[in-house]
Amino acid sequence: METDNQTKVSEFLLMGLSEELELQSFLFGLFLFMYLLTVLGNLLIILAISSDSHLHNPMYFFLSNLSFVDICFITTTVPKMLVNIQTQRKDISYIGCLTQVYFFMVFAGLDNLLLTVMAYDRFVAICHPLHYTVIMNPRFCGLLVLMAWVIIFWASLLHILLMMHLNFCIATEIPHFFCELAQMIKVACSDTFIINIIMYVMTALLVMCPLTGILFSYSQIVSSLMKMSSAGGKYKAFSTCGSHLSVVSLFYGTGLGVYLSSAVTHSSQRSSIASVMYTVVTPMLNPFIYSLRNKDVKGALGRLFSKAASCL
Repeated sequence: METDNQTKVSEFLLMGLSEELELQSFLFGLFLFMYLLTVLGNLLIILAISSDSHLHNPMYFFLSNLSFVDICFITTTVPKMLVNIQTQRKDISYIGCLTQVYFFMVFAGLDNLLLTVMAYDRFVAICHPLHYTVIMNPRFCGLLVLMAWVIIFWASLLHILLMMHLNFCIATEIPHFFCELAQMIKVACSDTFIINIIMYVMTALLVMCPLTGILFSYSQIVSSLMKMSSAGGKYKAFSTCGSHLSVVSLFYGTGLGVYLSSAVTHSSQRSSIASVMYTVVTPMLNPFIYSLRNKDVKGALGRLFSKAASCL
């Protein structure tokens, strides 16, 4: 391959989920519906928490941050896909692709770290209830969120700086509906050994360490619950973890499903369809999980709707 064909690349071609013309209208309507539902659902969670003084505590502070990140997460990928379907174009600029990779990694990583912080919050609340307000004070909660942003900001920036040294061929096709790091590395025309090693190491650190923290927190929670004599106390304590456990299972379950599908099948289209689960479906379901399984959130949403109705 000539050097000119590698260094003058200015755009990539996103192949999308399907090239069948008869499916494009269906895909556009489906993803537009899921995108609007995700944004609306998470905005309602944020508004309910910010407007209700009963929810001004660490658990719901972290939940409002998670909802904000979920809105940003799905906005990183779906709008560009909708534009490409509507205009019947597949191109995305080189800078646009790198930007999409960066913000996708940032918000996916923040989801991961915030779920870990929320697990730690439940651990302190159940295992150290008398010291909860002292440990989980507003300053410490803000510091935890800030640390999550700083860690993932620099980790994602490192990947982008390394990717900028890769060469890509003109008219490079990306078999996906958005620019994903692993797919970008696969289609590069230059040696990717170093960036692959760094990617695997960073993935191990940023996925396994938080997951280990979540598992440790819940092992301590279960241990504390086993020591409780009251069945009602056990249920009340663990019920506050139900929504978080559901979201954690959905997030890691869909992520693992995408990894296994890409490892087992060589079909790029199947891998792309599987990735819809954690890029679109997970952010869409999170607000429903928290609102349907949490009496406080349901109550806050009810009061929010009542205020809105009275203003009309």
